[in-house]
Amino acid sequence: MSGFHDVRFPLGVAFGSTGGPERRTEIITLGSGREERNQRWAMSRRRFDAGTGVRNADDLQTVVRFFEERRGRLYGFRFTDPLDHKSCLPRESVAATDQLLGVGDGVRTEFALIKTYGDVFAPYERPIAMPQLNTLVVEVDGLTRVLNGDFTVADGVISFLPGAVPPLGAAVRAGFEFDVPVRFDTDRLEVNLSRFLAGEIPSIPMVEIVP
Repeated sequence: MSGFHDVRFPLGVAFGSTGGPERRTEIITLGSGREERNQRWAMSRRRFDAGTGVRNADDLQTVVRFFEERRGRLYGFRFTDPLDHKSCLPRESVAATDQLLGVGDGVRTEFALIKTYGDVFAPYERPIAMPQLNTLVVEVDGLTRVLNGDFTVADGVISFLPGAVPPLGAAVRAGFEFDVPVRFDTDRLEVNLSRFLAGEIPSIPMVEIVP
């Protein structure tokens, strides 16, 4: 990913942040009063404000230093969403059975990491571009596969090596923790120290970089 620093926003601040997914829906009200709705974005986009995670002046200085090194909005970075950073539920442990990535045909070598939301009406498959590789577990037809021995990973895509290509009908599954690629959504941080010490929360907006 161009214009991106592969570094994680400070976890202590990130885990106190607010935010979540955003959708863009166009709604037209007809003369009859009925509605027509159109989905403008195929994928959701997440927005966060790290200001609620800043607890003291040291945290604030840490964020300022991070902001300066990213040159404001210029460079993206990793952000750990406090509410949604696992292939499983937040209190569960990651397991290779968490997400179905696809089924082998004996030829296909690449499988993109995804996290599926919902399972009945309109499941949404979210691409995961930034897995935390030290947490990634992969299995093919119930058998564990080894990173750099059986497969490699780049930009959230698993590439199986010769001799480890999933055979016909074999389910490819994975579990992982992951980060969100984001950038600051401002080129200016404005903080009044006396107001901050009095309890005012600074605004530190960030927005997801959609691959």
